[in-house]
Amino acid sequence: MPVTGVVPDWLLSAVAGATLFIIMFDLGLAIVPGQFRWVFTRPGLLARALFCVLVAMPALAWLVARLLDLPRAAEVGIMLMAVAPGAPVALRRSLGAGGHRSFAPALQIAVAVLAVASMPLWIAAFNEYYAGSATADPRDLARQVFIAQLLPLSLGMAMRRVAAARAAWLEPKLKRIGGALLVLLLVLVLVNIWEVVVSAGLRVSLAIVLVTTLALMVGHALGGPDPATRTATAISTAVRNPGLALLVATLNAASPAIIGAILAYFVIAALAVIPYIAWRRRAVATAAAPTDA
Repeated sequence: MPVTGVVPDWLLSAVAGATLFIIMFDLGLAIVPGQFRWVFTRPGLLARALFCVLVAMPALAWLVARLLDLPRAAEVGIMLMAVAPGAPVALRRSLGAGGHRSFAPALQIAVAVLAVASMPLWIAAFNEYYAGSATADPRDLARQVFIAQLLPLSLGMAMRRVAAARAAWLEPKLKRIGGALLVLLLVLVLVNIWEVVVSAGLRVSLAIVLVTTLALMVGHALGGPDPATRTATAISTAVRNPGLALLVATLNAASPAIIGAILAYFVIAALAVIPYIAWRRRAVATAAAPTDA
């Protein structure tokens, strides 16, 4: 993560790598073999969710950026985040908010794989619209997705399959470690980029909040009749992948203003999605509470 600040880059990268690996490995431990069959019997539901994440979200971001007439650098940064799906923490937040235990992991894996193709297509479209010459090599994207998400998730799933008892013992411990590392990572990132977030300005901040809110609404509306699949689709649509966005920006020597817009999006969107997560958790708790006869 190319961030220049008080915290050394090597320390930030080490904490980020360890956090993402443990979170995805722990999520893999929780996936029961064979649970994806539920998703395979509902291809229409998965198709709608993928439409929300890969198509509707970038379209919403472009519309908001145009309506608010954002500065070009801020618009490009927001659009890079909008076309970068499959944030590793999205699955954790989805399951924590009551997302469907089968559908949420399947959607995360499908989005991560399809991002390797969808991002270069969107970048090509941006080149036509902005008269640019940016590139996004699918090999670079595939490497990032594999190392950060698919590898640790697959290792966790494999351990659950071959050593279920050991996986059940390890899962809660890794969950606590992953949660602590995630808090540490957020603190380190905020220490480094708080000035970038503050300097984003009211109009850019409003655009990010608006895009995130609209993404949650569209994902929830198209996520099917089941509240759990609605939650999974909404969070997957709204929570974007700063690692992929920064990778494309760095490979194309993006300006500091574009990098700053990406980092501001990362922080502001993470805050903007909290009310939705809290609402879904309350809904799950209410549904599970015993009713008086």
